Amino acid sequence: MRRSLLPPSNNTAKVNVVPIIDVALVLVVILLITAPVLTVRDMGITLPEARSKSPGDDLKVSITVGKDGQIAVDEDIVPAGGLVAAVGRRITETKEDVLVVVRADASMPYATVAEVIRDARAAGAKRLAIAAQPDLRLLPPASPEPLHAERVRP
Repeated sequence: MRRSLLPPSNNTAKVNVVPIIDVALVLVVILLITAPVLTVRDMGITLPEARSKSPGDDLKVSITVGKDGQIAVDEDIVPAGGLVAAVGRRITETKEDVLVVVRADASMPYATVAEVIRDARAAGAKRLAIAAQPDLRLLPPASPEPLHAERVRP
């Protein structure tokens, strides 16, 4: 019996996929770069400069009026006559224009909330806001079809 000097070979075809992956990744990069350019029309406008506010930029003092009439400034419960002093102290501690947010229970009478707002103004608050829950039931239903220019014109 004759022996072959060459080792037996298993002829299996192997496809090199590395060049295919390289081409695919290059195409993905090109797509990612050109997609934003194609979605915005270039009209030759100059955008205004703006400074975005971070959450820490907007300083707030929170006045909370509970169901039982108890009043708190931020985390501290304040006696009935001490609201003006407590809010004034918080405003002077920050030494900036502070937003004073009044949060009151829905069952509180309007006169009580109005008195808290008057006391906050007397303490030196220039910016006031009243916290409320948005009523999502009052939002208009979404229109099933988009508005077209012909329907908007009078």
